[in-house]
Amino acid sequence: MNIQQLEYLLAVDQHRHFARAAEACSVTQPTLSMMIQKLEDELGLKVFDRSRQPVCPTDAGENLINQARQILLEVKRFEEIASTANNYIGGELRVGVIPTIAPYLLPLFIQAFVEKYSDVKLKISELITEQILFKLDKGELDVGILVAPENDKTIKEIHLYNEAFVVYTPKKFDKEYLLAEDIDVNKLLLLEEGHCFRSQIMKFCELRKQVTNKVEYTSGSLETLRYLADKHLGITILPELATLHLTKEQLKNVKQFAAPKPVRKVSLVTKRDFVKKRLVEVLSESIKVSLPQPLHEESVNLISFES
Repeated sequence: MNIQQLEYLLAVDQHRHFARAAEACSVTQPTLSMMIQKLEDELGLKVFDRSRQPVCPTDAGENLINQARQILLEVKRFEEIASTANNYIGGELRVGVIPTIAPYLLPLFIQAFVEKYSDVKLKISELITEQILFKLDKGELDVGILVAPENDKTIKEIHLYNEAFVVYTPKKFDKEYLLAEDIDVNKLLLLEEGHCFRSQIMKFCELRKQVTNKVEYTSGSLETLRYLADKHLGITILPELATLHLTKEQLKNVKQFAAPKPVRKVSLVTKRDFVKKRLVEVLSESIKVSLPQPLHEESVNLISFES
């Protein structure tokens, strides 16, 4: 039995297909199949039921795969502890970022970070909060950039910045700063279920609406919602960083909320026992220095996210 065989087990469990698992592991399918068969012979039991499609673990195999996952996590921790002791900043860092942050934050710091820390390989996935927290727990991600749920004792949180909400609509208002009650909720364009930004907007607007308009539109993209608002098809609410790339004409559609402004608290999170602490520190520092200043240090109304 060796580490490579355990990695093959996890790959087949993840892909539920021997050929795709082999491709993910950069080996031929016969090689992967032979190594798993050899392990099964050594253990005296079948880990996978090959008669089913997709392939799935046997009852005994499920327990072994869970244990293999823990073993590989500890092997990785062992290697990372050694790297940390040598003050080495490098290696792979798997980062999950929620969709309402990724397109606006990543371009601000990625290039400078990889140039400064050339030994770091960033693997970035755009995922909703629930998926990030699940993958952190399973050891499939190292870091999440999101609006952290309150009172989650399983994660360590590093606060990055507070980001204000702004209204986006061509509609004219007779005042400079808006309140939640100024928003016509029947014209509000929202992200689809699963996005924490949607939950925060609904919480802020105390939105329990009975829809009276003829078209109700939800999307997985803030950019789609903004485009619809440009066409006078509704009102949407954006995070502040989403306004950085707007044209002068589009900026005329941005309306500010009255103080205390609604904001979201954006954080970098890891599991509490994550050992690459120095790498996480330099990542958070790189993000903070890339931000436009100041990101609203005045009186704010923090809109939390409760998972």
